[in-house]
Amino acid sequence: MDALEALHSRVSVPRLVAPAPTQEQQQALFNAALRAPDHAWLRPWRFLVVEGEGLQALGRVYTQAALADTPDLDQEALERIQALPLRAPMIIVAISCHQMHEKVPSIEQDLSCAAAVSNMLVAAHAMGIGAVWRTGWLAYHKTVREGLGLTEQERLIAFLYLGQPAGALKAVPELTPGDFFQVWPGN
Repeated sequence: MDALEALHSRVSVPRLVAPAPTQEQQQALFNAALRAPDHAWLRPWRFLVVEGEGLQALGRVYTQAALADTPDLDQEALERIQALPLRAPMIIVAISCHQMHEKVPSIEQDLSCAAAVSNMLVAAHAMGIGAVWRTGWLAYHKTVREGLGLTEQERLIAFLYLGQPAGALKAVPELTPGDFFQVWPGN
């Protein structure tokens, strides 16, 4: 699949099954991430690759976060939260690492990390790998941040779930560029 075809046809794939991307595919994903736009070449990111037992450990961290907020959660809710990472055979946690720089504010560093995630999404699609970018309340929870070892200068940008699509891909929505792009200044 060429680059434009991948960009024009990519969709999120929320239903994923094993196997996880191969080592060769992982390297291609990682290389795609490292080509993201990056003002001043700060490389303001790091990534955690979670699979196997790591998915169970991440579920335990999620459960701790839920219990920190609601200590009396019932067993069914706890089991559901514990199983959230099991929705894919691999998760890449994208972390923006803020660095002091007079010309590069932290928001630009977050956007650079987000661009790295976007590159991985398109690369995954081009290789036939299903992928979906998730965040939600757990991405911002102090217990999850601590459990994953984030520092005060870091922000969790994405949980990138990866695996094989479980079923057909959804249709690409038709959008009209003219609805979103305008010549400025207008007439």
